[in-house]
Amino acid sequence: MMRRLAAPLLCSSFFLLMACGSNNTNSKNPEQNTTAKADQSVAIKQTYQVEAVSDFNEPWAVTSLPDQRLLVTERQGKLKIFNPKNKQMLDVQGVPAVNYGGQGGLGDVILHPDFAKNHWVYLSYATKGQGGSGAVISRAKLDLSHPNQPKLTDIKQIWQQVPKVSGQGHYGHRMLFGTDGKLWVSSGERQKFDPAQNMKSNLGKILHLNEDGTAAVGNPFYKQGGVTAEIWSLGHRNPLGMAFDRQGQLWVVEMGPKGGDELNIITKGENYGYPIVSNGDHYSGQPIPDHHTRPEFKAPEIDWTPVISPSSMIIYRGQQFPAWQNKALIGGLSSEAIIVVDLEHKPVKEVQRLDMKKRIRGLHEAQDGSIWVIEDGSNARLLKLSKKPS
Repeated sequence: MMRRLAAPLLCSSFFLLMACGSNNTNSKNPEQNTTAKADQSVAIKQTYQVEAVSDFNEPWAVTSLPDQRLLVTERQGKLKIFNPKNKQMLDVQGVPAVNYGGQGGLGDVILHPDFAKNHWVYLSYATKGQGGSGAVISRAKLDLSHPNQPKLTDIKQIWQQVPKVSGQGHYGHRMLFGTDGKLWVSSGERQKFDPAQNMKSNLGKILHLNEDGTAAVGNPFYKQGGVTAEIWSLGHRNPLGMAFDRQGQLWVVEMGPKGGDELNIITKGENYGYPIVSNGDHYSGQPIPDHHTRPEFKAPEIDWTPVISPSSMIIYRGQQFPAWQNKALIGGLSSEAIIVVDLEHKPVKEVQRLDMKKRIRGLHEAQDGSIWVIEDGSNARLLKLSKKPS
């Protein structure tokens, strides 16, 4: 099948930015891309500097505490508190046991929106059970009353993937609180394809939950009960980045199969088509029909072939990097890059690619507008992207 390929990018230095255009292969309605408002996306050259701050063993997620210390998860089951000012590293005690292996282990960590009062943190991680393994989410209180002995208390599992299946891939399990105070969860299809279309399973879905893990009233399939009530959208493969833009619109980036990584606008009740359609193919070489062949499924705003292997995403709000404001920054694994995407003009386009020369696992915007970056794998660095001195 014919597809437009994203242009290759060459960068000569770790500190050099290359402006880059990427193809929008949205094929749900090709004419929409030319009849929408004029394409105003332009390549940008936002400068920045990189500082290597610390090292972690297989980090997966990073977030900030109110005192600007960082919470970092490591896949083997450790939760760390790191102080960037004095480089102090502490292990948080009481972390639940995880099923480490493959793509599984300790995953995401986020704070409750009212953390300053209730001290709740949320952890996603893989566990074993009947049928195999699956992701779960637990809520706990982070006790910081003893400065050098942080610990989790009142731990309660509040959500799980259904069903548990064999294998250790495509957990997804990113988490995000929305402005509505609800918990959003990305749930991968666990490399099993069909669950993404099975309404009796919450695999391959974007989920909308209350803070206690129960299904939120108003979900499109809420009246059906069970795990079906949790579902906001379906037909996803391995969604690994979620972020809201300034209009309150949810965007999700997900790994495609062999080709066809996707950035999607998430709409209530929509079906995004996987594994029935994709702008990539199976790793076996077996073709998958493109999105344009089945217009009843919602097509991506932009997709990538060759792939970027997205791991994470933020939509930048800070002041240090004016050219990135309101743009998506996507961590790339195989691309070893941070991909900048203009969301505000149509068609949605990649406008810059930062050559990081290492697989990027996670991104987090700090309170001062700098960006924390974690690399993937063992001996992975924590990097700080900040404004380049003039």
